[in-house]
Amino acid sequence: MTQDPNRQKELKKMELCDSCAGIQRNWRRAPGHAELVQAGNRQEKRGAALVTITSYRCDRCGTAWEYENNKANQKAGWSVVGR
Repeated sequence: MTQDPNRQKELKKMELCDSCAGIQRNWRRAPGHAELVQAGNRQEKRGAALVTITSYRCDRCGTAWEYENNKANQKAGWSVVGR
């Protein structure tokens, strides 16, 4: 039986480093960690307001993060967007 490497990659559970695993997700003003490197930012419309979304990548484990700074939504904040 041959195993498709792309399929195996999809099935592999994403592993976060200890620092990334400690980030509180979906909570505005939660801190990141020292090994997150900023990659860029953009603005998106949320209702009547514009919010800033900043992209980061972890130097240790390579996880891609986004931080949404939306003062009207307390549950905005950190979210994992991939590798």
